[in-house]
Amino acid sequence: MTRRLYHADSYLRRFDAAVVAVTSYKDQPAIVLDQTAFYPEAGGQLGDRGTLGAITVRDTQELDDGTIVHVFEGDAPAVGSRVTGELDWARRRQHMAQHTAQHLLSGTLLERAQAPTASARLGESSLTIDAARDRIPEVELAAAEQLANDLIDEDVPIRAWFPDPAELDAIKLRRDPKVSADIRVVAIGDFDFSPCGGTHCSRTSQIGSIRITGAERYKGMTRVTFTAARRGRAELFTRDQLLRGLASQLSCAPAEVPAAVDKLRRDASGSADELTTLRSRLATMIAGSLPGTGAAIAAVPGDAELLRATAAKLVAAGRDAILCATDETGTTVVVFRASGSQLDCGALWKRLSARFGGRGGGRADRAEGRLTTVVADWAAAIAEGA
Repeated sequence: MTRRLYHADSYLRRFDAAVVAVTSYKDQPAIVLDQTAFYPEAGGQLGDRGTLGAITVRDTQELDDGTIVHVFEGDAPAVGSRVTGELDWARRRQHMAQHTAQHLLSGTLLERAQAPTASARLGESSLTIDAARDRIPEVELAAAEQLANDLIDEDVPIRAWFPDPAELDAIKLRRDPKVSADIRVVAIGDFDFSPCGGTHCSRTSQIGSIRITGAERYKGMTRVTFTAARRGRAELFTRDQLLRGLASQLSCAPAEVPAAVDKLRRDASGSADELTTLRSRLATMIAGSLPGTGAAIAAVPGDAELLRATAAKLVAAGRDAILCATDETGTTVVVFRASGSQLDCGALWKRLSARFGGRGGGRADRAEGRLTTVVADWAAAIAEGA
């Protein structure tokens, strides 16, 4: 069995080891060492990356029999040779912080929201805790987040060790261990005790901060998304830049952005209502200007919305509407059937699209779409396609 150096020292970045075997993991070359500081993916924490001499370690995994394999790129070293391993420390340091943050937040969710952790995933793009409670109120999530950050500010010491059976029996663990022997406990002061084989910070202040960024229902539970440490700072800085950019565009202070956006929303709603009214008036004028009492076949300057509004006015007056609007790239078509008419709008559209090319469709009483051809003589096109 490979000696797990990270159990004794999570901050060990560089180590020497002997190559025990060269094997494979999911059809990828892999190395087994006599000892390693590389953490294999487990407990929601991703496997470490780094280098082993001249080769690159892309991932670290643990097999069912407990063998730790280092998936690598490069020329395999000889079995029995010595290699120097070096971790991708920035990545490991973030993993340590976010794993410790998960323990802490799981503890505060239980304390403040009575929501025990069912599982956690500390991925490359998101950090989540699935809490075994449906619909956790925002106020309780906020209380759990606040307690976690209070404990970070208090710089609580963190200890990881293998207690003997008597000591283990006296410890009130937050959850049951997944193994029956060699149970390792991670304690955050006197607040949280969890069985865990992962890597962790030595004090809560090294987490930096914890921020809950979302919560949603998931399989009868609540999936809590959070961020911490360097990842949290990066996300905070990115959002701050976005907020400042919006503030600059809106000519206001960052704190005034919500009010400015609300005003824009009200103004847009008012403009939309006004536009609808004006479009209806214009549609009435256009419909009234089309001569005759039968089907109205006409090219109308405007967009699809104006075509629909005009067609609706014509249908209300008892006339079929076969309308189009052209621009430099094609022709928008709207076909509406009046009550009592025998016009098959869908069939007419199919004939037009087959001739001119386009996308759209509809039913017998209504059809519309976009032709890829600019139709210069609409009346002639309809006469030929009828």
